[in-house]
Amino acid sequence: MSESTLKRIGISMENGLLKKFDHLIQARGYETRSEAVRDLVRDALLQHIWEQNEDIVAGTIVLFYNHSHKHLLEEMTEIQHGMHANILATTHFHLDHDNCLELIVVKGKASDIQTLSHQLTSLKGVSYGTFTVAPITAH
Repeated sequence: MSESTLKRIGISMENGLLKKFDHLIQARGYETRSEAVRDLVRDALLQHIWEQNEDIVAGTIVLFYNHSHKHLLEEMTEIQHGMHANILATTHFHLDHDNCLELIVVKGKASDIQTLSHQLTSLKGVSYGTFTVAPITAH
C-alpha cells in the first residue's frame, strides 16, 4: 500500500479490551494493530453493504443447536424448505449426544439471505448462529 494513501487515526479503548485485542492480534498472526483494525473495518463495511442492498451474495450460515429441543428440527426444516432456492447445500455434524452443528451454504439476494439467517439463528434451541457473506462480483 502506498504511503500517500494511508491516513493515521487514533483510537481509544479500555485497557482490558486492548489487552484482549492484542491477544487476538497475536493469535491471528498480525504484525501490527493497524493491520487488524483494517481487517475489522473491511469486515464491518462488507457486512453493512450486503445488509443495505439487493446484490447477489453467497456465504454460509453456521448453527449450533440442541437437536432434542422441542420442534426445533421441524421449524428449521420448514424455514429451509420455504427458502430452498437460496440454499445450495447443507451439512450436519453430530457434536455429541445432544448437540449438532449445521453448515448451510447459501446464495441469493442479500435481503433474502439476511432474512433466512435471522429466522434460523433466532430459533429457540439454537445456542449460536452466525452468517458469513461475500458479494458475488461479475468479472
